[in-house]
Amino acid sequence: MTIDKAKLLERFITYVKIDSQSDPNSDTTPSTDKQWDIAHLLVKHLKEIGLNEVTIDDKGYIMATIPATVSKEVPTIGFISHYDTSPDFSGENVNPQLVENYDGKDILLNAEQNIVLSSSYFPELKKYKHQTIITTDGTTLLGADDKAGITEIICAAEYLIKHPEIEHGKIRIGFTPDEEIGRGAHHFDVKAFDADYAYTMDGSEVGELEYENFNAASAVITIQGKNVHPGYAKNKMINSMLIAQDFISSLPRLETPEHTSDREGFFHLHDMVGDVEKTKLEYIIRDHDFKHFEARKAMMDSLVQELNKQYGHDTLQVEIKDQYFNMREKIEPNMHIIEIAEKAMKSLGIKPSIKPIRGGTDGSQLSFMGLPCPNIFAGGHNFHGKYEFVPLESMVKATEVIVKIVELTAKS
Repeated sequence: MTIDKAKLLERFITYVKIDSQSDPNSDTTPSTDKQWDIAHLLVKHLKEIGLNEVTIDDKGYIMATIPATVSKEVPTIGFISHYDTSPDFSGENVNPQLVENYDGKDILLNAEQNIVLSSSYFPELKKYKHQTIITTDGTTLLGADDKAGITEIICAAEYLIKHPEIEHGKIRIGFTPDEEIGRGAHHFDVKAFDADYAYTMDGSEVGELEYENFNAASAVITIQGKNVHPGYAKNKMINSMLIAQDFISSLPRLETPEHTSDREGFFHLHDMVGDVEKTKLEYIIRDHDFKHFEARKAMMDSLVQELNKQYGHDTLQVEIKDQYFNMREKIEPNMHIIEIAEKAMKSLGIKPSIKPIRGGTDGSQLSFMGLPCPNIFAGGHNFHGKYEFVPLESMVKATEVIVKIVELTAKS
């Protein structure tokens, strides 16, 4: 098959230039009004390439259909991606840079600020020598997470529409808001989507195929202190920041993201704000093993109780909320969908890399909602920051994998 690389690049550049960051502090869906800008454009593009049943609901969820080209009974499969980008780094005024025939050396992202994408610090860059690399300009994220997935699904859909000789069953497409803040599947209508199973196109480098992810929870620890004039503070002042320091240092020091890999879990302090009177710590808790996950939550709760004995009743309060769970238990009874994806990759000369996701995905929640939904690579690297990049050739391969999965499903 020959995917139109120029058209794929054009679409991707168009999508990443649209600011569509989500906002965890908003209670609307989508969480930001600006997500509607790309949502409406995606609806327009889906209609233009000839898809059927293109819909968008009042919460920004987009669905569409590629009609079957065979009359025999074939499973209905879906492909899903999210169009929001991370709120953790600027997504406004994205100015993607194109590095053609990459030479394997450092890439200067921004001469004025001397921001360099280093091939020694990010050695995976060297895998893409002689390819076309799309980078940021050093001041924003890129948005390949997950506008690469969006682009690949649309380009694969267009290819299938233009090649009706390819035998396949009914294909469903879904695009979601707010995945980056953990809400991408919250209002996804699995019944209306009406697929037997689906794949999210939201992974990283070529070959990734994932059906395990973290069990996840958030934890907010609020510490109440007492502010007294420091000259008269003896036996009166309670400095909430120092108690916060005790809490932080009491958790296992090496069980943090920067010290863990593979299936190892962690506690991640991602936000902290405070003064003498009051301090708030925001953590995420992650573990692939459910028993270990529960133990991590219990450890945090026990630590709060222990420190309250030392500093006084209700000095510390903790609120822990489960976010999503490991989808492995929902995928394992449906391993044929992993086998089809593996076979599709191998037939295209791609070595499958099956490993657990050190993060979350819409597919996790969807799997627990009754739609088995593993995750496939979309090609990007270094998500959520100024060093994000994606090789164009990786996006082409992801598009080819979608088409091949569709073909193989009809033959299975």
